[in-house]
Amino acid sequence: MREDIEFDAEGATLRGWFYWPDEAPAQVPCIVMSHGFSAIKEMHLDDYAKVFSDAGLACVVYDNRGFGTSDAAPGHPRLEIDPWEQIRDYQHAITYAQGRAEVDAGRIGVWGSSYSGGHAYVVAAIDRRVKAVCGQVPLISGRRAFEMLVRIDFWEPTWQLLIADRLARARGEAPAMLPVVGPDPMAQSALPTADSYEFFAAYEGTSWKNEVTLRTLELFQGYEPGEYLRRISPTPLLMVVAPGDRLVAGELACEAYETAAHPKKLVLVPGGHFDAYVGPGFEISSGAARDWFVEHLTSAVPAPALSLA
Repeated sequence: MREDIEFDAEGATLRGWFYWPDEAPAQVPCIVMSHGFSAIKEMHLDDYAKVFSDAGLACVVYDNRGFGTSDAAPGHPRLEIDPWEQIRDYQHAITYAQGRAEVDAGRIGVWGSSYSGGHAYVVAAIDRRVKAVCGQVPLISGRRAFEMLVRIDFWEPTWQLLIADRLARARGEAPAMLPVVGPDPMAQSALPTADSYEFFAAYEGTSWKNEVTLRTLELFQGYEPGEYLRRISPTPLLMVVAPGDRLVAGELACEAYETAAHPKKLVLVPGGHFDAYVGPGFEISSGAARDWFVEHLTSAVPAPALSLA
């Protein structure tokens, strides 16, 4: 069963879906889910939520602020990705989930993928309401990803563009924009890989837009979610990694996994970054997350009901 929802995130209205299992008991565990860099919930999050709800879990699925059906905060541009705003929005979504009568407020899991895979780790490290976490094909280091994705001869021109954009914004001008993907991987875009273009191009004409603010790159290169992995324990951590991932470098995630304390588990998905969402990769990634959440959330003692009144 699926319901359209919206909730307030301190001035920004976030919209999405609430899933709950058929013939569910009075209260069930809930998984909070959002997508990665510029992506919208229609990019396979419904597939994951169905797998989770079929296993007896509720799901709160939403678009990140300023993307898809969600609003930006007043005075803020759409299509700007601030990782720390998105982390706080995960926390707002957890609060929303805890206020649902169908949800056991003491059994909340967090799931993220790609950019939001990194967010999921940070949220699990800083918010002890999270009782289990899964981050798949995750960003580990914004700086290292920037250095891998942006040609070295573009670094200095990019930094100069960021400086000019800040000055223009201070004068009240509109923010500079950058394509998310393009057919030529040698041209400047936020995600200049062939598989990124193939994945996102399929959604041209939907609520997904092929651009982000230029400042998104500045915020991206200063974001280091891998530093939070060591702080997640004792919350159970699942990492689903594609070793062949050339968008966020699968080897960095495998390396970072070793810094986390138990309880933890690493699951490998064949192929590249986007193979986690379809075909055999989806069966592996969704099944591993489902089993992890069922193991660590359905055995927990239900918490007393919360009242937000």
